[in-house]
Formats: sequence, C-alpha cells, structure tokens
Amino acid sequence: MNILVTGGAGFVGTNLIRRLLSDNHSVISIDNYFTGLKSNHIEGAIYLEMDIVNMKDTDFEKLLSDYGNIDYVFHLAAVARIQPSFKNPIHSFEANSLGTFNVAIFCSKNNIPLIYAGSSSHHGGRFRNPYTFSKDVGEECIILCSEIYNLKFNIARFYNVYGPNHLKEGDYSTLIGKWENRIENNLPLIIYGDGKKRRDFTHIDDIVDALILMISCDVWGITFELGRGKNYSVKEIADAFNQPIEYEPNREGEVDVTLCDNDIAKKLLGWNPKKDVIEYIKFTQNK
Repeated sequence: MNILVTGGAGFVGTNLIRRLLSDNHSVISIDNYFTGLKSNHIEGAIYLEMDIVNMKDTDFEKLLSDYGNIDYVFHLAAVARIQPSFKNPIHSFEANSLGTFNVAIFCSKNNIPLIYAGSSSHHGGRFRNPYTFSKDVGEECIILCSEIYNLKFNIARFYNVYGPNHLKEGDYSTLIGKWENRIENNLPLIIYGDGKKRRDFTHIDDIVDALILMISCDVWGITFELGRGKNYSVKEIADAFNQPIEYEPNREGEVDVTLCDNDIAKKLLGWNPKKDVIEYIKFTQNK
C-alpha cells in the first residue's frame, strides 16, 4: 500500500515509518522539520519538506500526481507539549487545528482513510492549556469532515510516549528524553512540584503496534485511547534512574493524574501493550 505520514521525521513518525517499510508498504513523509530531524530519515521512504498549515489544494493534487494514489494517511504532524503552547498559542493552534483541517479536507476529497494522533491531555479539560485546546479542535475538524464529507477516520490518543528517537533537547522533548539528556551531561533530574503526579507511560513500539492494527482490522469512526493502562508517579520514574534530583515549582496547565482505559483498543484491535517504563529505564541504564 501507498501510505502518507505527516510528521514523518518526528519521534512517532520515524518509528511508524520503520515498521511500514518492514511490512513492504510504500511511504511518503511530509514534515516541516520544526521538531522533526533529517537524521531520522529511513532509507526507502520519500521525504518532502512541506508544512501542512500552508499547503493548498494544488500542493495536495501535485502530491497525488507525483506519487500516485494514497491508501491511508497517518496524521502525526503537530506542535506538541503543554508548556511551549503558553508562550506561542497561535503556533500550536495553526499546526494542530488549521493544519489538521487541511489534512482532513484533503482526505475527504480523495476518499482516503485518516488516522489522527490525538492527545490524552483531552481528559484534563480542553481549556487547561492552548495545546490541549488545539488538539481537541483538531479532533472536531475530523469529526466535522466525517459528518459532512463522509471522511473515514480513527482518532488515536497517545499517553506519554517514550522510546527510541524521542527528543532529548529543547522545549519539545519528552520527560524521559529530557532526563536521559541530563544524565548524559552529568546533571540532576528536575521534578516540577512534589513528584506525586502520576503518568501513564507508553512505549513507542506498543503505539506503533496499535496504529498498524488500525489499517489491518478495518474498524473506523473510533476514538482509541492508547496507553499502557498503568501509571507511575514522576518520583517513581526519577528514582528508577537512580540519579540526583532537584525540585522546582509546579508548572501550570498540567493534570495530576493520567491513566488510560484502553479497553476499546484491546477489544476492537486485539491490542495488548506489553512494555513497561521501569523495565525500559533499567535496560537503558545498564547498557
């Protein structure tokens, strides 16, 4: 099959493309490289430097004329993370809402099933921070296109994804990636607040398993919660690294607890997340 991945040079996109290629699919990536990395490119995929926010009908038409019909779109492109969205809410909204609407309209016009990477932050309330709001509007854009234009879609809400290729530097890095970077630079881990916040950490391999199942099980119109179904306190995660810890004031816009109810994904997809974050930390620290 011919598959388009937006955000294909990012963390989730890179791991997904690696699996799609191993399954003998043809893959086209669109990425503006705001957080995606050209060092993530995988031989065999086609990488196009484009921004979904600015793409016009003619750009999408050229994509089809140059590379043929597209069977599925995985829409992973986004400006992620809560804290940066307070500093630049318009950037988050343009990428996550308007960009998503562009992709959804393209898929609607061409009868292409769309799988959208939502966010577990949805459950903390859409008005808690600009990032969550923008991702929720993205979901609604997709549902609108389903209602009006018969778009075939699934929404996949991710819970604290970690693993190979996660970002380790900058405002858009993951918690575990950021801590790995601090360890590599002989710096203490930083916990915001008292460390009692609990998070459901999900390994990227489990996330990719679920995404692949969505195009093989042919079940559509579903919002899938993709998390391990088990959470740990931030302090427990830090302790697993066995490194010095420093505490800083709590940050706004974040919920106290995330915990995934993944029953729908298990029932409809046969999905079974297997990897545990504590075991991952132990393995990576003992390399």
